[in-house]
Amino acid sequence: MERIWLSPPHMGPAERELLMEAFDSNWIAPLGPHVNGFEAEIAAYAGVDHAAALSSGTAALQLALLLLGVGPGDDVLTSSFTFAATANAVKYVGANPVFIDSDEYWNMDPQLLEDELASARAAGRRVGAVLAVDLYGQCPDYDALNQVCDRYDVPLVEDAAESLGSTSKGKKAGTLGCMGVYSFHGNKIITTSGGGMLISNRQDWIERARFLATQARDPAPHYQHSTVGYNFRLSNLLAAVGRGQLQVLDDRVAARQAIYDRYLAAFEGVDGLTMMPTPDWCKPNRWLSCFTVDEEQFGVDREVIRLRLEGQQIECRPLWKPMHQQPVFADCRSRVSGVSEGLFKVGLCLPSGSSLTEEQQQRIIGEVLAAR
Repeated sequence: MERIWLSPPHMGPAERELLMEAFDSNWIAPLGPHVNGFEAEIAAYAGVDHAAALSSGTAALQLALLLLGVGPGDDVLTSSFTFAATANAVKYVGANPVFIDSDEYWNMDPQLLEDELASARAAGRRVGAVLAVDLYGQCPDYDALNQVCDRYDVPLVEDAAESLGSTSKGKKAGTLGCMGVYSFHGNKIITTSGGGMLISNRQDWIERARFLATQARDPAPHYQHSTVGYNFRLSNLLAAVGRGQLQVLDDRVAARQAIYDRYLAAFEGVDGLTMMPTPDWCKPNRWLSCFTVDEEQFGVDREVIRLRLEGQQIECRPLWKPMHQQPVFADCRSRVSGVSEGLFKVGLCLPSGSSLTEEQQQRIIGEVLAAR
């Protein structure tokens, strides 16, 4: 039986052509014309002035925090309901992740954020940054989050790893904080197999990010270093793939939207199945189509559905386990309401790759409904 993957890469002829051009030109080592071109094209797509192509989205998050002067002893308030890379980046710079729970749209709750900022101020804890995540390609209420951050004079960084191609009130995801981060991991809406991008309108930040990401080599004819650097730059080969992928980004978003719409139509009217809610301010890229299961209404729980799909060679995954429940972060502060814990217990991600056929999707839908 052919396996259906959750979110596989979706390649086309442009990616292959650009990759072979890079190969034939012998620009194999990191940096090169495709890196420069990819940076310029991402910046133009997002509508920002500057971008730095990096080895991963996690590296971009780490550099963003370093650029803001975040370090040991600082708190970084971040989303609990997400993947571990965001919190890991906070740890990499020696800071303390503080986890903020979700609102009704599954993203960072602005009121809980304000409550924690007020508590930190009263206790004399320095908050170096707020790091908000666009969950499953959907943006939180950045108007509210930015207003809270402005009141407490704390910079906001947007982790848009999952949301390239999304918009919030007409603005591109990644541009809604002082810096934005994209990921091009193999399961993302476009991929370079591994890679990321840091974007901002501040030229000094992006130039500094490139410097730090290239082992912080001082301008000299010999190898001289005055600060600790990192090997975080994207290779020219992978950037070539990214440029080809970027050409079809809008098509990939449209395909995933159509997949979400078919799931929505199939589950509409089915008691106990509810797709991830969408706020009116956001037009998400539908990176993953997710839903929750009410066991009492549907008749079986999320795990019964997941195991049935896996038994039929259909990859699916529970929603993110909240970071405040992860053993590695057990000693970290959190401000929780129970929303993300509840979602983790009942939620499931369904196959959503842009190459998914309607026939494959009908097979998935049939198995979900037959799980009762």
